[in-house]
Amino acid sequence: MNAAFDVVIVGGGLVGASLALALGPAGLNVAIVEPQVPRPLPADDSWDVRVYAVSPGSAAFLDTCGAWSRLPSGRVSRIEAMHVYGDELTGRLDFSAYDTGLRELAFIVENRLLQNLLWQQLRSAVHISVYCPARCASVAWEPAAVALRLEDGTALAAKLLVGADGADSWVRNQAGIGVMPAAYGQLGVVANFGVAKPHRGIAYQWFRRDGVLALLPLPDDRASMVWSTNEEHARELLGLTPLELAARVESASRHSLGTLAPITAAAAFPLQLQRVAQFVRPRLALVGDASHNVHPLAGQGVNLGFRDARELASVLRGRGAQDDCGDFHLLRRYERARREDVLALQLATDGLHRLFAQERAWVASARNRGLSWVNSQPQLKKLLVRRAVA
Repeated sequence: MNAAFDVVIVGGGLVGASLALALGPAGLNVAIVEPQVPRPLPADDSWDVRVYAVSPGSAAFLDTCGAWSRLPSGRVSRIEAMHVYGDELTGRLDFSAYDTGLRELAFIVENRLLQNLLWQQLRSAVHISVYCPARCASVAWEPAAVALRLEDGTALAAKLLVGADGADSWVRNQAGIGVMPAAYGQLGVVANFGVAKPHRGIAYQWFRRDGVLALLPLPDDRASMVWSTNEEHARELLGLTPLELAARVESASRHSLGTLAPITAAAAFPLQLQRVAQFVRPRLALVGDASHNVHPLAGQGVNLGFRDARELASVLRGRGAQDDCGDFHLLRRYERARREDVLALQLATDGLHRLFAQERAWVASARNRGLSWVNSQPQLKKLLVRRAVA
């Protein structure tokens, strides 16, 4: 079987799926190749252990994709304020949506719910052909097209190939694009809890000597935990019973939300910084984790990916008389637009991680004073918030 498209996207995760949908107004014929069929939503009202903090800008983008407005209101919570604490009592930084003239700083959304809604839209979109489950076998870059062959023998041709296939991107590797990975030697341990004290839409974060602990508000009296910590400590946390883990988190979070009751079992994922040499090549663009990885302490990883998809879709929609969506000069506009944003967040999150990993007393004192100094600068805090909510 042979089929020709304007754009073939390899990877049907949140970023790849949203990009495919966003290309509808661009007048492009799109195919998406994904090896795994999204798991259906459970029949009960259980909660996904993996959640994302979606910025208002990303929410607006997802609304144009037809997914955001379909989220059940009872499964989405707003972060209206954030309290950040250093590893000493003297360090504290507070952010407020109200003080910045916003309704919220972010939305907390379950991964599987958002994924399912995007795929419902994918399967009904007239400009998208879905190949799933399907795996790529080979790719060849030709002057006028990309030739992609799937493991079942299906041959696809496209003017543009997009790698949205994650940190270990097959597309990126086939293109020979250099990558500079740096493992943090940490795992992100996640779990959900019921809370005794109302969270009031506040997200909490503690920079601790054993890592970064965050509690994010879920609907009603629930909270989601992300504890980024060294692998040995993470394995210890994963080995605890649910009640033991709840007690450990309750103590580490200074009892901010009272007694915690486990809702989900704990899970974990590895953390790494990953810089990619190029975002584009002739007839190739990378988006999402295929083009960058950041430490999750700022909760911005998925938003970086959505901004990739939003920018690439904008460039392709605004290509004017250029009918070749794989033209290198056109794709360079996307890369130039995204480089600064990605680099700034990588430097900020990596710098914070390294700063709080330092054990010297004078460094600890300085970093905690730094948090409090930023807290005393309202205009600086507004600037930081405005960048995060884009």
